[in-house]
Amino acid sequence: MSQRAIPAVFMRGGSSKGVFFHARDLPADRSALDPVLLSVIGSPDPYGRQIDGMGGGVSSLSKAVIIGPPSRPDCDVDYTFAQVAVDRPVVDWASNCGNLSSAVGPFAVDEGLVAAGDGEALVRIHQVNTAKVIHARFPVVGARAAVAGDFAIAGVAGTGARIRLDFLDPGGAATGRLLPTGRTADVLDVPGFGSLAATMIDAANPVVLVAAADLGLAGTELPDAIEADGRVMAALDWIRRQAAVAMGMAARAEDAPLSVPKVAVVSAPAGYVTLDGQTVPAGAQDISIRMISMERAHRAVPLTGAMCLGVAARLPGTVAHALARPVTGDEVRVANPSGILSVGAEVEAGEAQSAVVFRTARRLMQGEVLVP
Repeated sequence: MSQRAIPAVFMRGGSSKGVFFHARDLPADRSALDPVLLSVIGSPDPYGRQIDGMGGGVSSLSKAVIIGPPSRPDCDVDYTFAQVAVDRPVVDWASNCGNLSSAVGPFAVDEGLVAAGDGEALVRIHQVNTAKVIHARFPVVGARAAVAGDFAIAGVAGTGARIRLDFLDPGGAATGRLLPTGRTADVLDVPGFGSLAATMIDAANPVVLVAAADLGLAGTELPDAIEADGRVMAALDWIRRQAAVAMGMAARAEDAPLSVPKVAVVSAPAGYVTLDGQTVPAGAQDISIRMISMERAHRAVPLTGAMCLGVAARLPGTVAHALARPVTGDEVRVANPSGILSVGAEVEAGEAQSAVVFRTARRLMQGEVLVP
């Protein structure tokens, strides 16, 4: 045969999709594994469409997940995430995908890796990329993860069964510290824009936060408008690379990973129109975000990016805290191009104790994926 078949499941988790594998079916050596994942997803594709693979041409649809036996006693499975670049032969292992985290528990139950009776299941997930623990809680019917439900999330049509994700002790997922520079805000001298404040924070994933107004943006722009502004996109890439060095993730700006730190452009609540044409009033939100991921403007918001923002909004001195509506309850309502995402963030004595989000997930296809 000119191709070999690998058992796989194609799943949606939150507002992302990815190909899920058992670790036993893939090579353990990254030098052998990377070419397999590139072929599966269809990268690199100079046309940016990934027509010859399972990817969808944007970062949220160019992902793979590997599930294996737990390597720590307080967890049920190991979960390793791979972000595959669209236009270059790069598999980035430096971060986690919060959205696809929501599909890990249902996958584990449906594949028989975790036994669960009818009712609420708890799957304890060891997130290998960040060495953190996630607890996934979701309904089970007939020994399978429930799919049908009345819970809706921004950026995904329809409704589904609600999945609760508790990210335990999310601070320092990649850098070892919630505030890698030791400060709630730093000053960056950005070419073409001058000095501006930036918050570098690492809660579930590292993110650098800057104010939209400092880049000449309103903060209500949709992704295509941001990407069309070459001057702003160049500045955001410069900020990402400088932040990677400042956060200890790269020795030189040119060595910065593609996937992290993500860049969040934040602004105070303001009315705007979502990608599906819905009007979101300022009163329905606590803070607004437009995020750059894998050098593209995200059409919603990476879940871990929203969690970072939720934590930052509760830390005095951060760019987010200065712009957010005063947060009095347990959740922060994050406005993004697809709508509103609510994030629960518990911060005590300047440290993130936990972050909670709710998602839906669905198994889309199962069988084998073919690799030349």
